[in-house]
Amino acid sequence: MPADAAQRATSLADVRDRLEHIDLIASQQPLLDGIADRFAALEGVGIDSAAELLARLKSKDAIEAVASESGVDAGYLNLLRRAVNGFFPKPRRWKEFETLDAAEVAALADLGIKNTQQLFEAASDDRPALAKRAKLTEPRLSELVAVADLTRVQWVSPAYASALVAAGYTTPAAVTAADPEVLGAAIEDANAGARFYRGKVGLRDLRRLVEAARYVP
Repeated sequence: MPADAAQRATSLADVRDRLEHIDLIASQQPLLDGIADRFAALEGVGIDSAAELLARLKSKDAIEAVASESGVDAGYLNLLRRAVNGFFPKPRRWKEFETLDAAEVAALADLGIKNTQQLFEAASDDRPALAKRAKLTEPRLSELVAVADLTRVQWVSPAYASALVAAGYTTPAAVTAADPEVLGAAIEDANAGARFYRGKVGLRDLRRLVEAARYVP
């Protein structure tokens, strides 16, 4: 499901539920202050979905207008807009992928597949035929589709998605079902020698990752 369709399918009540049940990063904790009254005020001015929320808060002037109409202060609305935007990652373009070579990128582009969302949708039909047209082996295409799928999870970069696939976690559902400690160990093994990325992801962030994957449609 594309990000815009997911936004339309996510009610304002769903947004509130997610904010109340996930481990928010420190900068987003103020979103919980008076959340019931603030969300009721937003519903009172006709905001009933994530899509409508983001559309109504698309600029500084728009935020000020909603603040005036609803009584919800602009600072809260701006923080809410940033948080909700993060719930719906944008498709990733191939230039962000260090694991694709130029020939693979060119072959996909020739088919009009220029980002992860387009690949994910194209592969939902006849994957063997797509592999042939893209001049890819079926295992390689499946690997790329898995990476594309995982970048739909909040915070997951192409590099981290590649590490997840190498660790054996090829879908958001697999990440959701994972034990965070086991997941972290598997990713560390897959990323040995900084194969995909540098740095280390802590256990708390791994728990956030497992939770975020649950919201991918």
